[in-house]
Amino acid sequence: MSKDILELYYGITPQQSINDGYAIRFVVDNSLYTLVPVTHVEEDTLIELYEMSDHMAKNGDKKVSTFVEGKNKKYLVTHDDQDYVLLHNHYLQPNQNNNTGRKLAIFHERGRLIRADFKELNRVGQWKSYWIKRLEQMENVWAGMISEQPRDEFDHLFIKSFPYYLGLCENAIQYLTDTELDEQVTHLDMGSICHQRFHDHLWQSQLEIHNPFDWVFDHPARDISEWIRSSYFQNSRTIQPEIVRFLNDYQSITPISAFTLRLTYSRLLFPLHYFQCVEEYFLTSSESVKKHLEEKLAKYIRDAKQYELFLGNFFKITGMQQSDLPVIDWLA
Repeated sequence: MSKDILELYYGITPQQSINDGYAIRFVVDNSLYTLVPVTHVEEDTLIELYEMSDHMAKNGDKKVSTFVEGKNKKYLVTHDDQDYVLLHNHYLQPNQNNNTGRKLAIFHERGRLIRADFKELNRVGQWKSYWIKRLEQMENVWAGMISEQPRDEFDHLFIKSFPYYLGLCENAIQYLTDTELDEQVTHLDMGSICHQRFHDHLWQSQLEIHNPFDWVFDHPARDISEWIRSSYFQNSRTIQPEIVRFLNDYQSITPISAFTLRLTYSRLLFPLHYFQCVEEYFLTSSESVKKHLEEKLAKYIRDAKQYELFLGNFFKITGMQQSDLPVIDWLA
């Protein structure tokens, strides 16, 4: 059906299709086309994503997906009561450069230059309210469960572990509050185009596509911290040299301010990995996925002390220890 939509609404006849692990993409000469269903995406959000994509393309990002105009001169098409947009990428040769830190800093430098008033995708200064809302929702679920009989092993794990992660959340919120009060914000701390969840594999595929549907507008510390979190849980035992290399590579383009470093730390304090695991479990109906998430949660709980050590030594690990960077007493 996707081929039919491309031909009917865009006048594009694909030569072949490929699946890069993220989406099915259609090949036409040296171009890739990706059809994205957007029925449940608000129009204002689509407009902001278009503005971001257009800005990055005009500022030299050769990997960015750009919106394609249909034969009706509109970017949104409707087929069988479903809405779609079409994204275009140049089919470039695989990039052998795995210098993620440097590439991310260049991405942020371009993203900082955008002049637009984002409303739907703006996350700057909103971490605390998001965290409090998420925490309250999970606390309500937990309170409801402790008054009932746990149904399975996951319920036992969640009921037992939540008070500990509640404490981590409170530490993260307080650390973020102190950071916003204490630190001087510089031009390096301007908002930029960032990712909802940046991780090492996002740009490691052969195509290395920069997809605007992955983006929000936020402080660059968001991407830095989520790369560190993702890399830590992939390989916690050898993470130190990877973090140092990543941060040094990032700083070869953009210095990391004390405000950025403290924002990064506050975000690592907030146990987003735990929240995602629990939320995914309660949303899925797949028994195999539930079993996988149960094992993941058990591992998070089992390795919690190790993550505490990582957090307690974070500034030393990064090589960016400064006397005025506060630490959490019980972690230190």
